[in-house]
Amino acid sequence: MTEWIIELIQRGGYFGVAMLMLLENVFPPIPSELVLPFAGYVAATGELHPAGVWAAAIAGSLAGALPWYWAGRLLGVNGLREFARRHGRWLTLEPHHVDAANAWFRRHGPASVGFGRLVPTVRSVISLPAGVAKMRIHAFLFWSTLGTAAWSALLLGAGYMLQSRYESVQDAVEWIARGVLVLLVGAYLWRVARFGKRKA
Repeated sequence: MTEWIIELIQRGGYFGVAMLMLLENVFPPIPSELVLPFAGYVAATGELHPAGVWAAAIAGSLAGALPWYWAGRLLGVNGLREFARRHGRWLTLEPHHVDAANAWFRRHGPASVGFGRLVPTVRSVISLPAGVAKMRIHAFLFWSTLGTAAWSALLLGAGYMLQSRYESVQDAVEWIARGVLVLLVGAYLWRVARFGKRKA
């Protein structure tokens, strides 16, 4: 599986990295925790420039964050709750996620957008309360860029450092990647199956 991910990134290049990160933000079950380390590994082999991969990851993440921001801005809290109730199953977005993201934003202010980008369970939905609060777009992009840049650098750096040791740990990495994917897919399917059954 690791070879398939690496080959996908090699074929797609910077555009492929950007698209994967866009999808990761729009469709949360796609994990950046698998995409970015392998993108860093490909950069370490010399096939892609590390700065280019980093920029592509940031650009893709920002592009994926904007639909959620505009959804929050256009629909408001009540509209988002209704959307989550009616259409959120396949995104595993429930009304209480909207409330939790709003509470996070109210507690931490605009900087929560940057901090939220560092938290796996929050990073995909933190754009919603920013839109609901009608946070200025330039401030939203500023804080999103800061958080996304730090998150991307951390995971890309891990993959970059892996390059020199990849052959010796290839089997272990393969099993870890499979385990992470199985856990993420299993958690996603569980959330889809349990959608709407959470007690108030």
